[in-house]
Amino acid sequence: MSASIGSTVSHNMRIAFCCTNTKAAPWIAGLSAALPGADIHEWQPGAPQADHAVVWAPPQQFLDEQPQIKGIFNIGAGVDALLKLRLPPQAVLVRIDDGGMAVQMAEFVCHAITRHVRELDVIEIAARRSEWAFRKPRRREEFPVGVMGLGVLGSLVANAVKQFDYPVMGWSRTPRELPGVQCFAGEDQFDNFLQATRILVCLLPLTSETRDIINARTLSKLMPGAYVINVARGAHVVDEDLIAALDSGHVAGAALDVFRTEPLPAEHPFWHHPKITVTPHTSARTLRDESIAQIAGKIQALERGEPVAGVVDLQRGY
Repeated sequence: MSASIGSTVSHNMRIAFCCTNTKAAPWIAGLSAALPGADIHEWQPGAPQADHAVVWAPPQQFLDEQPQIKGIFNIGAGVDALLKLRLPPQAVLVRIDDGGMAVQMAEFVCHAITRHVRELDVIEIAARRSEWAFRKPRRREEFPVGVMGLGVLGSLVANAVKQFDYPVMGWSRTPRELPGVQCFAGEDQFDNFLQATRILVCLLPLTSETRDIINARTLSKLMPGAYVINVARGAHVVDEDLIAALDSGHVAGAALDVFRTEPLPAEHPFWHHPKITVTPHTSARTLRDESIAQIAGKIQALERGEPVAGVVDLQRGY
């Protein structure tokens, strides 16, 4: 077995690539270069048993046909789709820690915050009418930002927002510490977190505990004139509750990048609501080269019996 990326691995190691709606050739070429000696192939029904799998939204048939697989490496950070499937009992499920997504996510969230607080959306609409629409500057301290989820992505986003001198808070299931970020944890501190938040950013994993977490009660606890940014999963938001909060005026607007059904159906009210900005699940895309290097390193570490970052706790869902 190899000791580092680029060194030779066992010539009988088989790695199956099974990623829905993903071009296999560049991934297989990159993985082959990173793991010389391994047999890396795109899965087809009836294919031989593999040692490891690189996947994205695989069919149940793939997992059923690979009962001896040791490692399942997801090319994205979210594993909620995989957790709906029957996984081989001995397999370790591993997610991407970052894959180049964290910086993209921070860019997207900071842009959404800036666009709202600086009222650039209002200025853009006025410009289309050839209007010189000066807006009075608003104070950042009036827009405390609360980040739900302080994993790799959430922590980087919180730190990025902090650089613009916004008050920043974070909430997570278990206690975390981030310098310069006021951290809350657990159900007991959830309401206190919400009541101190005017801009809510969702970066939570989707689990049974977090599904529908942005609902009427949650939204009502936010500061008046709140703004909601969801870049995690569409099922975190109760769509009807968000629309009601927007129509009441308690929530001033929302930037939504993820949805319960994707692509978002043409008839969905989010498309036409004047206070909602819709983007097509593009806040952060997996970068192939970074992901290949990370996955290859994790496969080698797993083969050597070493700890691997990003192993999913199947009970917690992340």
